[in-house]
Amino acid sequence: MTQLPTAWDQHPEPLTVSSAPVPEYGSGSLADLLPTLAAGMDVPGMTAAISELTPADRNCVFLIDGLGWEQLKAHPEDAPFMTSLLATSRGGTGRPLTAGYPATTATSLASVGTGLPPGAHGLPGYTVRNPDTGELMNQLRWQPWAPPGPWQPYPTVFQLAHRAGVHAAQVSSPTFEHTPLTKVALSGGTFLGRLSGEDRVDLAAEQLAADDRSLVYTYFAEVDGAGHRYGVDSDTWRGQLMYADRLVQRLAEQLPPHSALYVTADHGMIDVPFDEQHRIDFDEDWELSAGVALLGGEGRARHVYAVPGAANDVLTCWREVLGEQFWVASRDEAIAAGWFGPHIDKRVHGRIGDVIAAARDDVLLIASQREPKESAMVGNHGSMTPAEQLVPLLEVRS
Repeated sequence: MTQLPTAWDQHPEPLTVSSAPVPEYGSGSLADLLPTLAAGMDVPGMTAAISELTPADRNCVFLIDGLGWEQLKAHPEDAPFMTSLLATSRGGTGRPLTAGYPATTATSLASVGTGLPPGAHGLPGYTVRNPDTGELMNQLRWQPWAPPGPWQPYPTVFQLAHRAGVHAAQVSSPTFEHTPLTKVALSGGTFLGRLSGEDRVDLAAEQLAADDRSLVYTYFAEVDGAGHRYGVDSDTWRGQLMYADRLVQRLAEQLPPHSALYVTADHGMIDVPFDEQHRIDFDEDWELSAGVALLGGEGRARHVYAVPGAANDVLTCWREVLGEQFWVASRDEAIAAGWFGPHIDKRVHGRIGDVIAAARDDVLLIASQREPKESAMVGNHGSMTPAEQLVPLLEVRS
């Protein structure tokens, strides 16, 4: 049986900042995957942090948005091919990686593409405060707009690989080609847009074969969308998982010689019941809203920005109200505990909340008035529980 990362071995009691299971930055996180593959292709400056991965001349990463390790293992009948890789990957076992905190798409895609933890690449949440403007910025939709280069100034692994003579390509939906998130997280080499999943995996296989050394990325979003709208284990979600499984098998069967295919995800997901016990409404709670200037993040991973001088009072209140269900930390405590990585760039410091609240139980801190769409979602993610944080790393080699 595959061993989970040690931080997730048991349910921590009591809830303290130090008891939160910190992502395994530097040895087993999403940020370590592409640098490990690039190091195996002799890209300068890259380090093979995931030591058990064997180098290959051609590497493809297939990221399935929203497919956590726990969800995959719970649905073997809907994903028979990927399930088979849990036992046969590399002749051993598939393993989980940790997504990084928070376990959300914008943060994770930036970690994948840059090979850096959130504290360095600077996308530490779904919505965060822009210190230059004081506004709350949605980093998935990039609204309000901010200059992408200064916001995330580091080169992507694809850019570094391309400079080193590796054929780098991303195959995804055409709608993502010119987005700021793609620019800061996944650009470099060639972007190829295709609408259907079949067209994407077929083209990914072609791109792998285009050179003696290739680094290719492809993406499937619909598992995540079905989970948000209908919940994990809904008929719609299971149908999208079945389709994703067929796409993985289709790509695996087309791998050119000397190739490795890695299937992973950006986060898992948890369904949260629709009642007041499980959905705490910030917009209706005078205690939680007192002293808060901006509410960022998302329901299971909140950034809380206090009015000047109120940070300590907000921290005390949030701990008293939520401390049995959330890990609640000050900015300095979360940074010291390594939630966002081992180092925090100066430009990123002010993007992190004065208070950070990460859900442990199956609860959600919604904001029904300011976030009506997000507050109505069935499936949610963001925190450090195994269901959200652990993502698969499955391997097929040719």
